[in-house]
Amino acid sequence: MKRLRRVTEAEVIAEFLKNEFYQEEFHRDRHRYEHLVLDADLSSEEENQLRRALLFRRRGHMWRELPADTQWWEVELEPQDLTWIRVFPRAHWRKIANGSFALMDIVHQIRTRKFSGRIGEFISKIQSLSYRLRYDNDYSSVVLIGLDEDHPITIIEGNHRMTAGTLSSPETVHNRFRVFLGLSERMSQVCWYNGSVSNIFRYMKNRVRHLWSDPDANVTGLPSMQPAEASTYTAKAVSARKAVSEPK
Repeated sequence: MKRLRRVTEAEVIAEFLKNEFYQEEFHRDRHRYEHLVLDADLSSEEENQLRRALLFRRRGHMWRELPADTQWWEVELEPQDLTWIRVFPRAHWRKIANGSFALMDIVHQIRTRKFSGRIGEFISKIQSLSYRLRYDNDYSSVVLIGLDEDHPITIIEGNHRMTAGTLSSPETVHNRFRVFLGLSERMSQVCWYNGSVSNIFRYMKNRVRHLWSDPDANVTGLPSMQPAEASTYTAKAVSARKAVSEPK
């Protein structure tokens, strides 16, 4: 794994939000904020605050668990790095994993096991995306977290695309995605990285605390930004983003 450059949390949030922006939570005011998402000005603190609040509508429960001292890097993955990467340990992935959330083990399960019902439908979508990634240009971003490069790394944004890309070929992952990696010595205290009982209990307490009121997701309390003159987030763009993004 090669560190390309240090990046700010604001840049990672901007990329994360771009992958999420097709979701229903943003329908009511999409036109108002789409220019901030699709053409982010990272030098504007007002925009950065708005993008953070928008992301927190849907992912606040996830993001606030990350350590405050997390350092963010844009990195370049090499094929051997895939052995260190794990998928996000929840939802359909639990039924596919068969005890191991390692990306390469997940891919092996998909290739060798027969799944039916909803899991079978889920696998079919992964296979379809895998074929599409072989021929379509997709330079979207994925977000990973870990202690350091010498320990396992977990995907928190991009599970579907990373799995589909690895199914296609390791070179697909290497060439197609921008990869952001958050590192902290305290990442072992995060339930997304280490699903211990104590970590899950801490997460549940935080989730309940913000269940009905989340000040971090209050967009209306932040400075108003003027929308672009012409809307660029068309139905076609929404459909294209939905094809390569996924809810956790």
